[in-house]
Amino acid sequence: MKIVVLIKEVPDTYGERKLNIETGLADRGASEAVLDEIGERSVEVALSHADAHPGTEVVVLSMAPEGSAATIRKGLAMGAGSAVHVVDPGLVGADTGLTAEVLAAALRRVGFDLVIGGNVSTDGSGGVLPAMIAELLDVPSATSLNAVEITEDRVSGERASDAATMRVSATLPAVISVTERLPEGRFPNFKGIMAAKKKPFETVTLADLGIDPEAPEASRSIVIGVSEKPPREAGVKIVDEGDAGEQLAEFLAQNRLV
Repeated sequence: MKIVVLIKEVPDTYGERKLNIETGLADRGASEAVLDEIGERSVEVALSHADAHPGTEVVVLSMAPEGSAATIRKGLAMGAGSAVHVVDPGLVGADTGLTAEVLAAALRRVGFDLVIGGNVSTDGSGGVLPAMIAELLDVPSATSLNAVEITEDRVSGERASDAATMRVSATLPAVISVTERLPEGRFPNFKGIMAAKKKPFETVTLADLGIDPEAPEASRSIVIGVSEKPPREAGVKIVDEGDAGEQLAEFLAQNRLV
């Protein structure tokens, strides 16, 4: 079985996040770049299956800037057998539509039985890519799984809804996404880090995938305006001189809070 895991380099969750006012894009240099935690959990799902089923091939796939190679190699250090890095100047500012198209093309090139990704990234928080990729690949999808079971020809799992827990399954090949209910990713040990330097690491461009990011028939969203968040204003201070209750009620009413 061949499992391809979608991973992403993101700004550190606990670091500062900024938009570049000139470009409207995320300022990737505002904080340390790390492998998205939900991506690590996705890798762990694949590796746990591989540990129990010898012969399983695990590949990590990422569409990321050129300087992201070190982050992608963390997936190799964790235990994945190979990596594919899609990098191209035409992908700067790519929206979810172009991202899904590129990743789907890369998956066709690599080949897969199962694709595993996170349900929501910690930077964009779009939460739509796994379903979009499955649609482009014309394979079934099972999204936002809190538990995953993989067999030779099927993937199953549990998904929480507002009123119940649903049991879903899909025949392979398929695409799934997992939630933070799945175990954390394993910590790469020294042996894994050293081994990662010798594992296959393929870099591909849009030309390799046969994609033109400027094709007129391809709809692309763009940023038409961005501005700094206004500075925080001082709050309203109410001094009780016998009418504090009335002042508070008036403030709530003026701000439509009651």
